Amino acid sequence: MSDPFEDSQASGLGNSQKIEDEANLSETPPATSAQGNNYSEPQVKAVAPLIMVETAFLASTCSLIWLINYYFPMGPLLRMFFPIPIALVYLRWGHRAAWMAALVSGLLLSVLMGPTRSILFLIPYGLMGVQLGALWRRRSSWLFSIGTGTIIGTFGFFFRFWLLSILLGEDLWVYMTSQVTELAEWAFVKIGLLQEPSLSLIQAIALGAIVLNNVIYLFVVHLVALLLLDRLGNPIPRPPHWVQVLLDYEE
Repeated sequence: MSDPFEDSQASGLGNSQKIEDEANLSETPPATSAQGNNYSEPQVKAVAPLIMVETAFLASTCSLIWLINYYFPMGPLLRMFFPIPIALVYLRWGHRAAWMAALVSGLLLSVLMGPTRSILFLIPYGLMGVQLGALWRRRSSWLFSIGTGTIIGTFGFFFRFWLLSILLGEDLWVYMTSQVTELAEWAFVKIGLLQEPSLSLIQAIALGAIVLNNVIYLFVVHLVALLLLDRLGNPIPRPPHWVQVLLDYEE
């Protein structure tokens, strides 16, 4: 026959052991959560300020290039760098940082030069910087990136003409058409054609000249980015073989 006192003492010891075990489990965090905190929190704290600082720095660089080129024009020298800082932000930190860089550049130029010139920078060069960064990061070919950039540049040209025509109260396209007409008439006389060029031909020549100008501009931007971004550790896709032969470029 068992002793009631011993049974009650044993049961009491068992209950106290259970309470201590539950307390220890509640105080000790799971191993997986501890590991997750050790690996996730330091990365967020280290990367977020770096993204913010680089985005702000490259956005201000882009605005400064536009500002210097507007007041102290150096021909096509600085124009080649207009979309490159924003494209570099996309290559390093992705689409969100690139859009933020374009927006910050526009806001900064709006404060320094007014909203009109800020819009003229965002369209097309801000959009072009994001587009080039996206295609370069996806390793698209030069033909595709130059083609899409030409579309954005052509749209930006006509947007600039439309906006300035509204602000000046004159149709600048008519002025450009008259200049192309004089050039076409001179060319017709030189080649011996005794007729006046039609209006549709004049407009086609003007449109072709705009597209060709954007193609050449995008090609030069790609060459500058090829030589510059390779040295910064963010290379763009390799150029076609004939470009490598022409430049004697070694990969």
